[in-house]
Amino acid sequence: MTPEVEPGSTAPVHHEPDELLTIGEMSRRTGVAASALRFYEDLGLIASVRTAGNQRRYPRHMLRRVSLIAVAKRLGLPLSDVQEGFGDVPLDRTPSHEEWQRASRQWKRRLVERRRGLERLERELTGCIGCGCLSMKACALLNPDDALGEDGAGPRRLDPELERADADIDV
Repeated sequence: MTPEVEPGSTAPVHHEPDELLTIGEMSRRTGVAASALRFYEDLGLIASVRTAGNQRRYPRHMLRRVSLIAVAKRLGLPLSDVQEGFGDVPLDRTPSHEEWQRASRQWKRRLVERRRGLERLERELTGCIGCGCLSMKACALLNPDDALGEDGAGPRRLDPELERADADIDV
């Protein structure tokens, strides 16, 4: 990303760490709608301060948080995972390098888990669609006689957290 420059100048603009941005500036800089910024703030994912006229002003360090939220959304990560990933990253000040590193490690673990789940789903679907049999006895995606219904609702075989419990059930 190229640094901002003053209009009519080639010198980069110097930004103070405690500089505050309007909601419009945040939206323009991040590509995230103002309504989404308000929603993220309601969820506690980002924070603003209020002016005497009750207008939102965002600390410059919120740009990174909003950008990460936007990327996570594009990847299909639930906002609850994003919220958890930001758990140790302070809202009230610019996070330190160490705090971002801890958050980064937590995000990486979640992404690895998600990738494994997607790869498992891909293998299951490829096998099922590839063979074309849709056998009630052999297909790992089907649930004959609703045997898994006793364990609860949802895609029991495709949820990695339930994988161990499902290993005990014969298809």
